[in-house]
Amino acid sequence: MDARRRAALDGLPDTFRYREGARVIGERQLRRLISDGHLTTMSRGLYRKNELLENDDLLELAMKVPDGALCLRSALAHHDLIDDIPPEIDFAIPRGTWAPTITAPVQWRQFDPATFGIGRDLLDAGAGRTLGIYTPERSIIDAIRLAHLEGPDLGNQAIKAWLRRGGQPSALLDLAAAFPRTLSRVRHTLEILL
Repeated sequence: MDARRRAALDGLPDTFRYREGARVIGERQLRRLISDGHLTTMSRGLYRKNELLENDDLLELAMKVPDGALCLRSALAHHDLIDDIPPEIDFAIPRGTWAPTITAPVQWRQFDPATFGIGRDLLDAGAGRTLGIYTPERSIIDAIRLAHLEGPDLGNQAIKAWLRRGGQPSALLDLAAAFPRTLSRVRHTLEILL
């Protein structure tokens, strides 16, 4: 790669939208870098430098849905509370929010906007971007709360692993208080396991 193209590539952020890249280095130079294979299309209008090795799926979600959060099986697997490797990413967005087209295999979950931010942390998605992820406690509560969709074993397996690691039942019950319909099921599960 010649010095001019290297300088243009260095001037771009690690991940960017087409308009951002064209504004920084010009549309002609941007097209040349794409055609030469120095930039990869992550999804429509979203590009990254080829030298990056981040998880493209999480990075794409972080770019397109910055207010969402990994949830259910994906969050539980990230926290090592289940042995599964989810075939698709469980990703929560507030109910009524538009879900963009994503190339990654995503199962969109719509959660109540009033409780959406409870137990939501940030995860480094790479390239200076962050992605929402629910805490282990919130993920366990969601697995129990949505047992009609996920099955009862998911919540039971996660809560057992969480307790083995030293999870405090009081912390789980405090968070479950924000979900009144689920609180009794969480309490009942804890009583059986303890």
